Parts: sequence; C-alpha cells; structure tokens
Amino acid sequence: MSNERSASKNFPAAFSLEGQRVLLTGASGGLGQGIAACLVAAGAHVILSGTSTEKLEQLSKKLGPQTGVAAFDITRTDEAEAFAQAVEAEYSSISALINNAGITVKKPVAEMEQASFESVLTTHVSGAFALTRAFLPQIVSRKGSILFTASMASFLGLPNVSGYAAAKSALLGLVRTLSVELAPTGVRTNAVAPGWFDTPMYRQATSNDPKRVEAILRRIPMKELGQPEDIGWAMTYLLSPAARYVTGQTLVVDGGAVNAL
Repeated sequence: MSNERSASKNFPAAFSLEGQRVLLTGASGGLGQGIAACLVAAGAHVILSGTSTEKLEQLSKKLGPQTGVAAFDITRTDEAEAFAQAVEAEYSSISALINNAGITVKKPVAEMEQASFESVLTTHVSGAFALTRAFLPQIVSRKGSILFTASMASFLGLPNVSGYAAAKSALLGLVRTLSVELAPTGVRTNAVAPGWFDTPMYRQATSNDPKRVEAILRRIPMKELGQPEDIGWAMTYLLSPAARYVTGQTLVVDGGAVNAL
C-alpha cells in the first residue's frame, strides 16, 4: 500500500515538464503547433523555431509567456553551433530538443531529381543531426532528452516519397545509435512516428480527392485521423520523468495503421 500511495502522490509530477526548456523545430506547422501547445500545458518553456519569424511570433502570442521565438533554417548546417550559442545566450541552456522540421517532395522515383532527393535528406537528417550536435553540450549539462519526429514511412513502403521515406528511416538508426552512445551521460533519445493526421497540409492534399480520403480511413483501424495533440502528448510523456527509463524507442502514433497494413 505504501508504494501505491507514493505513486498516487507523485503522479502529477511524473508527467510534468515544469522547469524544462524545450527547443522545437518546425513549430509553426500543423503538428508543431499541437506539440507546442501540449508542452506548454505540461509546464515547459518552449522555444519555437522555424524559418518564418512572423508565423512563430503569432504562435508565441497565442500560446503565451511560456514561449520564445528563435527563427532558424536548419539546412544551414554550418550555422548550427552559432544558433545554439545564440539560443543559450537569450534563453539559457535547453533541456530538450525536438527535431520536428521537415519537408517532402512527392514524385515517382523516375522523376525525382537528385537535388530534390538530397534536399529532403538535408532537412530531415543532416539538419537534425547538426542541431543535435550543436545543442548537445546544453542537453548533457541538464541530463535532458532529444526527440525526433519519424513517420509511418519509417516502416512502410509508401509510393512517390522516396526521399521522405529514406530520411525518416534514417532517423530510426540515428535514434538507436544516439540512445546507446548518450545514455551514460544521462541523455535519452527517442522518436515519435505519426500516421495520418488532420493538419492543414493533409486537408490541402485531400480537399478535392474524396476517394483518397476514403482509402486512407479504410487503412486506419481506428477509422479516424489523428489530431496534432496526439503527437504532442506522446512527446510530453517521452520528455517527462515518467519516461526516465525509456530511450532508443520509436513510439508509433497512427491509430493502428502500421500493424494493419
């Protein structure tokens, strides 16, 4: 009974992000906004990052004083260390980095230009690696966490997204390697893999294609799209003390789609 009482007493704190400072890339996107809202609700101070200062400031104003803005183009990998230093100078050291920024180019492989393929890998893999390396001293000093946004494309063969699938698959290997390498420092490394989500990008891509919407829903056992907050709460858990013994894992949040296909 004493352990039960202790667990009950500590339950809110176990899932709290109070005292954490999180840098979130791709913050102004559909998933990014949902992630940011959940982190703020859990008590974290969130530094919103992306390429559009205007969009980031609008989101910061919406979410309130627990947020800050730090615009950066993650493809400028040679500037990552200077960016990390600037963030630390303005906000103090971060305890967690969420590598969420990404792009995709949808073309059959025969039409996929080399430059387009490489641009997707640069954003998802090289850009995320450069930021992770640049912010690592700060994260190590606070025994924090690194998160990556993976994808169902990390596990499934989806047509016409060869660059995106290659990049998201590469992230899983990076998560596994970093988790083993960094665990002795107290840093945990994990990923969340979204399925199909109700975001502006999804709605734009399917707005004139009801058959595609029907086909997607048929492939999801739960028969509904995910909401951005579903990813936000999954990441909140992985950053929280409740996940203190979880590292090197990819949490799939997809309504069961990966297991059903």
